[in-house]
Amino acid sequence: MAGIEHRQVDSDEAGMRLDRWFKVHYPGLGFGPLQKLLRSGQIRVDGARAKSDTRVQPGQTIRIPPLGVDPKGPKAGPIAGRDLRNSSDAELLSRMVLHEDAKVVVLNKPAGLAVQGGSGVNRHIDKMLEAWTNQKGEKPRLVHRLDRDTSGVLVIARTRGAAQQLTAAFRERDTKKVYWALVKGVPRKREDRISTWLAKEQTPDGDRMRIAKHGDEGADHAISYYRIVEQAGQNLAWLEMEPYTGRTHQLRVHAAHIGHPIIGDPKYFEADINWTFPGGIQNRLHLHARHIDIPHPNGGRLKITAPLPPHMVQSWNLLGFDENAADKED
Repeated sequence: MAGIEHRQVDSDEAGMRLDRWFKVHYPGLGFGPLQKLLRSGQIRVDGARAKSDTRVQPGQTIRIPPLGVDPKGPKAGPIAGRDLRNSSDAELLSRMVLHEDAKVVVLNKPAGLAVQGGSGVNRHIDKMLEAWTNQKGEKPRLVHRLDRDTSGVLVIARTRGAAQQLTAAFRERDTKKVYWALVKGVPRKREDRISTWLAKEQTPDGDRMRIAKHGDEGADHAISYYRIVEQAGQNLAWLEMEPYTGRTHQLRVHAAHIGHPIIGDPKYFEADINWTFPGGIQNRLHLHARHIDIPHPNGGRLKITAPLPPHMVQSWNLLGFDENAADKED
């Protein structure tokens, strides 16, 4: 049996009756036992005795004695509250979790799994999140995107309020996103800033971004930063990349623009006739969202790092790259 808990009232629970709050978070607790705990003063709101019809407000702290029932709902975590009809989705999502709390879940998205639906996409993160719909009927929300073939850190909001705050943080660029990439060749400068205009164009293989000119229709300014962490001779380089703006395919286009496309990129890697693919390295996109630093809706900063996907682990091992090298230089 668990000990005493103290839980804060969420921002979207303003004005909720205390008995309703317990019904949402502890559906296994009956009406009679709840009344007994309230009468004996074991349940308190901000340290004061409360009644079943007490209206709770965001930020208040509820003292919860040992109840002998399993909590359900948004604070319990996605595994505890999953819908068994979608157990395969819930199970897969649970294996991706890097961090979870009442407001935010951070996943390590596998390469090849789409974030949202589209032509020919049957399974994607947005659809899978329905398996984590909580007791209030709230489905977790996406607040940013990763390309289908890009792996790594993906932030999910568990409540409407958290989604608004996290989306604003991305929009106002109050986030730090770090990507790791394996590129063809070695850039001349050890670190640099890449600044271009990008525009979307339709191709037989789907949407593609191209380098555009200022003033071109649909062109957006894009800025990225990179630094070389390690290199394998003059053939391959491990870059740490940071997108200042968040344009579609931005890092992939920028890497190709400076003459060092990302290994395995099906859209932007155009190898010359004398270049051969390194033996033992899989022809899959070598771009990974390694780390994110973002303000947490409850205050403070959330800093999460995602381990490399299997195909990049294989490449790092083959090339003798040390995963800790980037951290040592920071």
